[in-house]
Amino acid sequence: MQARIQPAARLRGALRLPGDKSISHRYAIVAAVAEGTSRIENYATGADCRSTLECLRALGVEITAEGSTVQISGRGLDGLQAPSGDLDAGNSGSTMRMLAGILAGNPFTSRIKGDDSLSRRPMDRIIIPLRKMGASVEAREGRFPPIEIHGGRLRAIDYELPVPSAQVKSCVLFAGLYAEGITTVREPVVTRDHTEIALREFGASIDKSGGVIRLEGRPRLSARNLTAPSDLSSAAFFLVAALLIPDSELLLEGVGLNPTRAALLDFLVAMGADLRIQNLSSLNGELAGDIVVRHSPVRGGVIEKALSAALIDEIPILAVLGAASQEGLLVRDARELRLKETDRIATVAENLRRMGVAIEVREDGFQVPGRQKFHAATLDSYGDHRIAMAFAVAALAAGGESIIEGAEAASVSFPEFFDTLKRLAQ
Repeated sequence: MQARIQPAARLRGALRLPGDKSISHRYAIVAAVAEGTSRIENYATGADCRSTLECLRALGVEITAEGSTVQISGRGLDGLQAPSGDLDAGNSGSTMRMLAGILAGNPFTSRIKGDDSLSRRPMDRIIIPLRKMGASVEAREGRFPPIEIHGGRLRAIDYELPVPSAQVKSCVLFAGLYAEGITTVREPVVTRDHTEIALREFGASIDKSGGVIRLEGRPRLSARNLTAPSDLSSAAFFLVAALLIPDSELLLEGVGLNPTRAALLDFLVAMGADLRIQNLSSLNGELAGDIVVRHSPVRGGVIEKALSAALIDEIPILAVLGAASQEGLLVRDARELRLKETDRIATVAENLRRMGVAIEVREDGFQVPGRQKFHAATLDSYGDHRIAMAFAVAALAAGGESIIEGAEAASVSFPEFFDTLKRLAQ
């Protein structure tokens, strides 16, 4: 599908974004192995979170969905059923990695596959700890999907993540639900803690001190009524759009402001962004609030070390902002970008160059000089939702109509994205 994007004179209005994708996945998975019926409001509307629901249905979980409200009848830790065929994670690495932890603790064999993009993403980071816990896991060429899991009784382990990854941490913790004793995960860099919060909300005994998380196995999880805050990663596109386009002002309502995700807002403010948080509240252990953003010149910045891990999903849209900033953007220590839905270092660079923007690519990042102009161009998502949305925003600042090829990729996380952008642009 093509999307045609016209330049915008300004962006104005208020918006409430879809539910947080990361939180929605976790709420659904934990609700499925809790006892009783959970209700999740503002569940993420994208294809990735639908993939999680479909996999859970295939495991015997009764789920009803109406709009963004999902009701899940939990089967308890030991109530999942062996699937009759392959589980399909679609494009969702979150579904595959996190659900693998649950599957490892169940006494049946399951096979989980994905689309062509997901099938190129390595899974050895979850295979290694699951094998240490006692599961038998096989994969194509030893590391690529599909993966086949022969689950059963697991043992608790003390595991240090080799690289920062909230998904790998979550996989080990979910497997730890089925292990006798205390499962410990040690993080070299603190990553988003939605799994820890969700498990605690459902009744698990979990302790976190610095970068060390300890989970007591075999908890009795109880159903909850929950509301997912709006997705901060989706908000990033509109925050940058307002900063980029003169005379813009947007109100983003009910956005998740978890401190482990706040690096985005801290980074934007450090660049000089005019942001204001209001109506701060706690929602099922997750901070949420409204964000007001106004157009403002930004200086630029450097993303490296722990910040690269914290902002890994937002780097494509920050590259767009960096090109228009005063001093540009330097990204390093971000080789993980090459293992996402696409090689995001390559796809960011290709689309920026199509728009006449200079970029120097490195193995673990790139440098984009500042004070550059965007030229109208035909751009390509390469099937990656974050690339589609990042360059739709860049197109708002171009000198004429731009075309996004593969615009349907946005539906993976934000099906309403292009309609929302069109409504706000003037």
